[in-house]
Amino acid sequence: MSKAIKLETELPGPKARELLERRAKAVPQGVFQVAPVFAERAEGAVITDVDGNHFLDFAGGIGVLNAGSANPGVVRAVCEQARKFTHTCFHVVMYEPYVALAEKLASLAPGDFPKKTLLVNSGAEAVENAVKIARKFTGRPTVVTLENAFHGRTLLTMTLTSKVMPYKSGFGPFAPEVTRIPSAYCYRCAFGLSYPSCDLHCADNLERVMGLDVGPGNVAAFIAEPIQGEGGFIVPPDGYFERVAEICSKYGILLILDEIQTGFGRTGRMLAVEHLNIVPDMILVAKSLGGGLPISGVIGRAEVMDSVHVGGIGGTYGGNPLACAAALEVISQMEEGLVARGAELGERLLAACRDLRNRFPVIGDVRGRGAMVAMELVKDAKTREPAAEETAELIKECYRRGVIMIKAGVLNNVIRFLMPLTITDEQLDEGLSVVEEGLRAVTA
Repeated sequence: MSKAIKLETELPGPKARELLERRAKAVPQGVFQVAPVFAERAEGAVITDVDGNHFLDFAGGIGVLNAGSANPGVVRAVCEQARKFTHTCFHVVMYEPYVALAEKLASLAPGDFPKKTLLVNSGAEAVENAVKIARKFTGRPTVVTLENAFHGRTLLTMTLTSKVMPYKSGFGPFAPEVTRIPSAYCYRCAFGLSYPSCDLHCADNLERVMGLDVGPGNVAAFIAEPIQGEGGFIVPPDGYFERVAEICSKYGILLILDEIQTGFGRTGRMLAVEHLNIVPDMILVAKSLGGGLPISGVIGRAEVMDSVHVGGIGGTYGGNPLACAAALEVISQMEEGLVARGAELGERLLAACRDLRNRFPVIGDVRGRGAMVAMELVKDAKTREPAAEETAELIKECYRRGVIMIKAGVLNNVIRFLMPLTITDEQLDEGLSVVEEGLRAVTA
């Protein structure tokens, strides 16, 4: 059986080195890069660079490519729409794909009540609009967020984001009326407790902090990722969100779930909220929704979404027709089998990572849900001192062997797996063997 990884040149190759020189002159240094790779083409979970090297993609465009690169159905849908028209601005001349996608997304969200959907361009823009809507509906200013959260890079979303370097360093002052509480990070509990004997103290802390710091009557919304992505794939314990939802309901606070990274098959369900026994007031989607095209959405209770005056939400490119066509195709493929593939892939991935943990003490924790899986690296299993240097070196070692990987975590010590759900079992095994080789090199 032929292998997916084919390294034809030294890395980076001659054409990539030329492009790196051009990039250095044309692109600001603040635009980060994971590996010195320039894609020539990509298909499924394989990226071919400008020098003809074939890499396995375990990063998926940071969670954008659940349906795989150059997905034939998505390409076909976009081309068909492009032949009709590429843009009108929905506020000026409307079109059916926007309405169809708004209807479809509303149907995917839990809750036996009317829902409406706003389409915008990026995850950060979805978060911004959700906060605007929550403040308008409730008449309250404050938003509560979590430690280890990532919600974007704009002023407000950067404020909601927890990690200082590189996302917030030097960019203040930040947006007002944001309160942060510890997240449900069981491996590094902020309260020094253990689940389940903790009785979900981290969830009850929401009520305590609101009472002490801001007053529940001033809180418009609590926003959280079902699984914290950039924060390190932190999976809250069973019952956490149910307890939080009770507290929010008690004080008339809107519950916003940021499903930007967890959505569309990544956790083995269409949306990660399906693993929880809650009904959020708003759900935010983006990333893999567009199959590689920029689009995002705010799905919410109709009375909440309609609380904003005409013209108060929207934007020039929001719900672009090409992106809408792509999104409708992605959702269709998810329903036809990719969601189930996410669950199957997750079982294989979790088992493999747990096996690696048993053999490499540098892996302190393996966690995840569905195909959203991470390994947290530590220098010592008892002290849990983060192994940030080893994490960075592992990513480099995997690149040198043909696998593109990315890290996560506020301590920079988490390897997260975001390979397309279209990856084959053979490709997965090939990539994981590279990860094992990298671990062996790093820990030698």
